[in-house]
Amino acid sequence: QVQLVESGGGLVQAGGSLRLSCAASGRTASDYAMAWFRQGPGKEREFVAAISRSGRNTYYADSMKGRFTISRDNAKATLYLQMSSLKPEDTAVYYCAAEEVYNDLIYKLVGTYNYWGQGTQVTVSI
Repeated sequence: QVQLVESGGGLVQAGGSLRLSCAASGRTASDYAMAWFRQGPGKEREFVAAISRSGRNTYYADSMKGRFTISRDNAKATLYLQMSSLKPEDTAVYYCAAEEVYNDLIYKLVGTYNYWGQGTQVTVSI
């Protein structure tokens, strides 16, 4: 079983940038497809970006394309989300997720993932 711990959230002005990190422990990180999701106030959890085991394949929600970059360092067992050109509507709790897979595909559905971090708050002010 893998444990996930997010960090890097905070308060940022619109147009600014943040980099979120998700440290994985307990199992070999490269055995897991991983993703970022977010949940805004009063909203359902939504997909942000996903990355395959190797890191070669990535996929983004339309509203994040060109602004967010997902990456991973399997040697450091860490997942990243570089966010730029942030908007107030990006305000949410951001969660990393992992699922053990045996391929190099990406997965974007919440229900695919069995392992979740506790979340990190990102607040974007006007």
